[in-house]
Amino acid sequence: MQGVIFDIKHFAIHDGPGIRQTIFFKGCPLSCWWCHNPESRNIELLCEETTDMIDGVKVNSSNIQGNKYSIEEVVKEINKDVVFFEDSKGGVTLSGGEPLIQHEFVKKVLLECKRMEIHTCVDTTGNISSDVIIDISGVTDLFLYDLKHIDDSKHIKYTGVSNSRILRNLKLLDELKKDIWIRFPLIPGFNDDESDLLRMMELLSKLKHTYPISILPYHKIGSHKYRRYGIDYKMEGINEPTENQILRVHNMFTNAGFVSTVGG
Repeated sequence: MQGVIFDIKHFAIHDGPGIRQTIFFKGCPLSCWWCHNPESRNIELLCEETTDMIDGVKVNSSNIQGNKYSIEEVVKEINKDVVFFEDSKGGVTLSGGEPLIQHEFVKKVLLECKRMEIHTCVDTTGNISSDVIIDISGVTDLFLYDLKHIDDSKHIKYTGVSNSRILRNLKLLDELKKDIWIRFPLIPGFNDDESDLLRMMELLSKLKHTYPISILPYHKIGSHKYRRYGIDYKMEGINEPTENQILRVHNMFTNAGFVSTVGG
């Protein structure tokens, strides 16, 4: 069995507690307009063709986006950072894309981490079978759970999928008493409407447990990738949120009784 991975980030500090290794899996059921890793959408390996001028001569080159890893190869990578996990109470985070698309391989990685007594975290869109959520919940210590929009019609427009299964799986994880960090990508003009935010907070307040919320301000870092891979870029002209816009949303969550942070 092999997993398709497009990046492994060592010494990560924003993907869960402590110092972590974040493994990015290819494949995602969403097509968010603001995605900064559009190369992660397709689970297949992508070949990027580039042309550079060197001393006035055109030089063509190709670069494969993604690699296939065996369980043994992933464990070898994880072992490189074990000392950092121990010193910082960190661990391994599986991200994407949507890592749970590769559910069977991901579960094997999580089982290996538990065997080595390493803290495990899964960063998920939640748009996956509830059976998969239940299956991996027993070997996952923390879920980083994306909530992009509470309004279903807007969620479909901006991500390509309904939020119904996402919200249903959030309630499921809440019932399973799992540790969850909510991640909210803040995109001006897309999901910062006050009425939508109030509806989101109302839904979160009805869960059995209260979870911290990480506000992730939209950025343009990945915009050049769309041109590179020939993908339609729909965020042209959309500005990154200002400090005041971020503070406004942060204060709304905080005033409603949630623990809210910016970034992470």
